[in-house]
Amino acid sequence: MDLRSDTVTRPTPAMRRAMADAEVGDDVFGEDPETNALEREVADLLGHEAGLFTPTGSMANQLGLRLHVAPGEELLADVRAHVVRAELGAAAVFSGITTRTWPSERGRLVAAAVAEVAEPNAGAYSVSTTAIAIENTHNFGGGTVQPVDEVHAVQAFAREHGIAVHLDGARLWNAHVASGIALRDLAAGFDTVSVCLSKGLGAPVGSVLVGSREHVAAARTWRKRYGGGMRQTGFLAAAGRYALRHHVDRLAEDHTNARVLASALDVDPATVDTNIVFAEVTDPAAFVAAAAERDVRVMQLGPRHVRLVTHLDVSAEQAARAAEVLAALLR
Repeated sequence: MDLRSDTVTRPTPAMRRAMADAEVGDDVFGEDPETNALEREVADLLGHEAGLFTPTGSMANQLGLRLHVAPGEELLADVRAHVVRAELGAAAVFSGITTRTWPSERGRLVAAAVAEVAEPNAGAYSVSTTAIAIENTHNFGGGTVQPVDEVHAVQAFAREHGIAVHLDGARLWNAHVASGIALRDLAAGFDTVSVCLSKGLGAPVGSVLVGSREHVAAARTWRKRYGGGMRQTGFLAAAGRYALRHHVDRLAEDHTNARVLASALDVDPATVDTNIVFAEVTDPAAFVAAAAERDVRVMQLGPRHVRLVTHLDVSAEQAARAAEVLAALLR
């Protein structure tokens, strides 16, 4: 049983059939019907004008940031944001972007913390903040769903100062299911939004960046520059379209299973918003090894924690068995 990440999910038989039956064309020429349909559907779900299919969530994020921040300008992000910790300095490497971070508790957004570190129109002797990135749910915060009022406060601050706001919504589907808030409401007020199809939704590959028609047209050019222009992507897009129809509502099962695991690991289930559990253990490396010997795979994160992520390939029965195994390791 693999609880390291929700990226380990495999296509279901029905998803594979949808992929096999996909009508395809050349997406670089804009002629792949499944990909065009996926981009329209995701843009519509999120209340934006247009969408762009990308091979990875990291590319979708980097395209969004590249649109808003010129070389030498500044991006603001949470200190543990994916764009800071897990994209290998791509914003600096590819776009010459300086990144400043704000601290948080469990990745939870506090607008005052953002405003405190922002430097809009900084002048000749400092770097001007031109974009803010918010992550919802927050991966390294433990799947935290961002508070809507704080998101709105950051957006209002950004509008006042002419700062763009990008949403890393890789797991926005989980935030939607956990909060009951419509996807288009969660995505409203952002200049660009990235969402992932290959985590909880179970597609094998792909993310979508949405925004205005102008932003998406520019992102399409940058995607080609970054080597992300693919050809017959309809096979992959068909998997994403199937996932949108069949795998969103079931994310609630993953959230329930995560709370079962949390209880077994002496983690307060009330702190588990979605499908990610962070547990503190004395020796994470030894814990990971012992769990693997018992056919339960978890991930070490840092010197004191392990991470468990529930997903499409973990049933309630499997989660209960994993909980027993992991609880025994703590004794």
